[in-house]
Amino acid sequence: MRVHVVSDVHGNSQDLARAGDGADALICLGDLILFLDYADHSRGIFPDLFGVAHTERYVELRTARRFAEAHELSARLWSGVDRQTAVESAVREQYARMFAAFPEPTYATYGNVDIPALWPEYAEPGTTVLDGSTAEIGGLRFGFVGGGLRTPMRTPYEIDEETYAAKVAALGPVDVLCSHIPPDVPELCYDTVARRFERGSSALLDAVRVIQPRFHLFGHVHQPLTRRMRIGRTECVNVGHFKATGRPWVLEF
Repeated sequence: MRVHVVSDVHGNSQDLARAGDGADALICLGDLILFLDYADHSRGIFPDLFGVAHTERYVELRTARRFAEAHELSARLWSGVDRQTAVESAVREQYARMFAAFPEPTYATYGNVDIPALWPEYAEPGTTVLDGSTAEIGGLRFGFVGGGLRTPMRTPYEIDEETYAAKVAALGPVDVLCSHIPPDVPELCYDTVARRFERGSSALLDAVRVIQPRFHLFGHVHQPLTRRMRIGRTECVNVGHFKATGRPWVLEF
């Protein structure tokens, strides 16, 4: 059995359309939407609405962790704009491309920048959406946990620790644990380019220690200090920033 795994697609529908080539199934661990591109400030929903100059300033403030100033700038830019209508229209356009690119079968869960309420409108019959639930793939039990934990970034699908932990607990024993965010291990949570720790989950780390699945697969941290490490018998793997690499991670069993 050969399964390809991607995460943090962020608008890269061209490579996504080829991500399942040669695989029996594709797994997507979320973040389909490109709101803004930290490498190219001309791409994404934010610059499309407000231009490159404002985007550069917004990225500068967020990168410097001056979140209050970033929120103030954002509030000024959105003043007088029907935010919900503008964002939803742009997100729908991206989702139409992303979901059309998924091969069959695809198993997908949400990232922290995704909008779960819209997924049922775009997920085709060959795409199974899972969050706090499991699927059997090639005789192995895969568990999926979507979204992220709350941060100053205020991305769309951030939830509290208790709700997130309940989704992890609902999985029970699994052979492969799949999530958007990493377990709460400093080496797996630190982004070497952004120079900050992203939020990892202590509930995921506890599940890895207790259940000891064969693999724990995740994304979220685009340039991690450590991409792969073992916790007991579990191989914890950051499957990569697919938008940048265009290459899926391969799981064979």
